Amino acid sequence: MTEPAGIVLKNAWLIPAIPLASFVLVGLVVRPLSRRLAGIVATAAIFVSAAMAWILAWEYFSATPHGEPTAVIPWTFEWLRYQTGLTVKLGVLVDPLSILLMVVVTTVSALVHLYSIGYMHDDEGSGRFFTWMNLFTFSMLGLVVAPNIVQMYVFWELVGVSSFLLIGYYYQKPSAVAASNKAFIVTRFADLGFMIGILILGFYGFRLFSELGDAGLQPFDFAFLTSPAVLERLATMHLGTCDISILTLSMVLVFMGAAGKSAMFPLHIWLPDAMEGPTPVSALIHAATMVVAGVYLVARLFAAFAASGTALMVVAYVGAFTCLFAAIIGLTQDDIKRVLAFSTLSQLGYMMFALGVATVGHPLGYTASMFHLFTHAFFKSLLFLAAGAVIHAVHTNNIWEMGGLVRKLPITHATFLVATLAIAGIWPLAGFFSKDEILGAALDGGHPVIFAVGLLVAGLTALYMFRIYFLTFWGKFRGMVTDPVHEVPALMRVPLVILAVASIVAGFVPMGRFVRIGEEHHAGINLAVAIPASILALIGIGLAWILYSADGRRAAQCTVRMGAFYTVIKQKFYIDEAYLFVTRRILFRFVARPIAWFDRHVVDGGVNLSGWIARTTGSVLRHLQTGQVQVYGVWFVGGALLVLLILWAGWR
Repeated sequence: MTEPAGIVLKNAWLIPAIPLASFVLVGLVVRPLSRRLAGIVATAAIFVSAAMAWILAWEYFSATPHGEPTAVIPWTFEWLRYQTGLTVKLGVLVDPLSILLMVVVTTVSALVHLYSIGYMHDDEGSGRFFTWMNLFTFSMLGLVVAPNIVQMYVFWELVGVSSFLLIGYYYQKPSAVAASNKAFIVTRFADLGFMIGILILGFYGFRLFSELGDAGLQPFDFAFLTSPAVLERLATMHLGTCDISILTLSMVLVFMGAAGKSAMFPLHIWLPDAMEGPTPVSALIHAATMVVAGVYLVARLFAAFAASGTALMVVAYVGAFTCLFAAIIGLTQDDIKRVLAFSTLSQLGYMMFALGVATVGHPLGYTASMFHLFTHAFFKSLLFLAAGAVIHAVHTNNIWEMGGLVRKLPITHATFLVATLAIAGIWPLAGFFSKDEILGAALDGGHPVIFAVGLLVAGLTALYMFRIYFLTFWGKFRGMVTDPVHEVPALMRVPLVILAVASIVAGFVPMGRFVRIGEEHHAGINLAVAIPASILALIGIGLAWILYSADGRRAAQCTVRMGAFYTVIKQKFYIDEAYLFVTRRILFRFVARPIAWFDRHVVDGGVNLSGWIARTTGSVLRHLQTGQVQVYGVWFVGGALLVLLILWAGWR
C-alpha cells in the first residue's frame, strides 16, 4: 500500500461520510422543518461527494498516468477484534476499481437527486424520500470503498435495507409492500450463501495467515485473500473427502450473493417488481447502486474467481443465460418501467459474462465489464428518468396507452432516443464501444457460444427498446388523459440533458488505461465484432419499425400466430408461479407446518406444562398458609412428633 498524495486522496473518507452526515441531518433536523429544504440539502450533499469523487480520480490517475495501478488506504481504524491476530478494520480502499464506482455512484445519484426535487415536489413524504436516498448512496459508497470482505458484507446488507425502504416507499399500496418484501427476502436467501462463503474464507484464511500473512494485512482483507500465495494454497485444500476445492466452494457461495444483488437467474424475480418504488428510485437501483453491487463484488475478487476456473465458468454461463433470458421477456412486457427492468437484467448479464470470459492472461473481459458498467449507468439512468417524465405527463406506465408524444415532449423524446440508441449499440454512442468490447472479449477468449448469445442479444435489445420507443413517441396518442400533455419542469430536464451528453461521449473514455489487469491495452474497434453487431442492431430497429410504427397492429397479428409460446414469454416463463408453488405447496405444507406444529405443541406445550405445574403446586401449597394459629399449631405438633418418631426409629 502506498502513501496517499493529494488533498482529496488523503481525505477520501469524506466521500461516503458526507451522504451519511446528510442522512442524519436531513432525517433528524431538516425534514421536520421543511420537506422542500430537505430535498435541497440532500441533493447538495451528494453533489459535493460527486465533485470530490471526480477530483479524487484526477489526483489518482495524474499520479500514475501509465504505471501499474496501485491500492491506497488513506484512512483506517480497528473496528472488530475477534481474537489476537484476527481483527477487522473499517477503512477506505482507493484503487482504480473503487474510484470508477465512486464516480459512477455519486454522479448518477446527484443527478437523480436533482431530478427528484421536481418529481417529488407534490409528495407529502418527500422529506422521508430524500433521507432514505442519502442512506442508499452512503450504503453503496461504503460497500465500494471497503478494504475487506466483512466491511463489504455489512454495507451489502445496508444496501438491502435501503432498497427495502425505497421500493416500499408508497407503503399504503399493497403491491409496493409486497415488492419490497420480495426484494428483501430473495436477496436474503442469496446473502446466506455469501455469508457462508465469507466464513469459509475467514476460517481457512486465518489458518494460512500465520504462515503467509503480511504485517500490514488481516485475514479478511481483499489484498490478503487475492494474493497469489493464498489462492494457490486454497485451491489445493478440500473440505473433507469432497473433490471441490475450498477456493471453488467459497467463490461459488460468494457468487450466490452477487447473483442475488445483481438479479441473475434464478434470483432475478425481485427486480421487475421493484418498479413499485418511485421512478427516481428505479433509476438509482438499476444504474448505479444495488444491482451493480454483484458485478462489483465479482470484479473485486476477480483474482480469486480466476484462480478457481470452475467458479469463473459459473459466472460466465449464468451471466450469458440471464442476458438472453431477460432480453426475450423484455420483448413482451407492456409496462415501460418493467421493460427497462428486464433490459437491466440483460445488460447485467453482459457485465457478468464479460468477467466470466476473462482470465489473468486474457483480461480484456474484466476491463470491458467495468467499461459497460460505466456507460450503462448513464444511459440506463437516462432511460428511467425519461420514462418518469413520460409517466408524469400521461399518468400511465402502459406503453399501449401512450403514443404521439414526439412533438408534445420534444426534450424528453430527444434524450430518450439518445439513450435508446446507446443501449442498442449504435455508433458512436457509448453502448456501441462497451458492448462491442464485451463481445470481442468473448470471441478472442475462446467462448464462441457465449459470443453468439451476446450477438443475438444485441439484436434483441435494439428490438425491444425501439418497440417501446415507437409505441411511446410515434403514432397516435392512445391514452385517456384529458389534461394537456406538457414537458416536465426545467429542474427535471437538466439531468436528462446532462445524462444524454454523457451517453454520447462516455464511450470515448479509454477505460483500458484506467481500469485493467496487467499492462495497459487499447481494444479499439474490432470490425469482426462491430459489423455483425451493428447489422443485428439495425435489423432489430427495422423489425421494431415494421411491427410497432403503425400502432402495433402487425405485432398484434404476430402475437396471435405465436399463441401459447407468446403467452409463456409474457408470463415470464412462469418462474414466479413456480416459486409460489414450491413455497406454498411444498415448503409451507411439508416444512413450515410441521415446524409450526412442533413449536406450538412441543415448545409452547412444554412452557405451558411448566406453568401448569407451578400453578398446581402453588394452589396446593397455599393451603399451608391459612393465617389460622390453630392450623399452624397442629402442623407444629405433627412435625415435632414425626421428628421424634424418626429419631426413635433410628435409636432402635
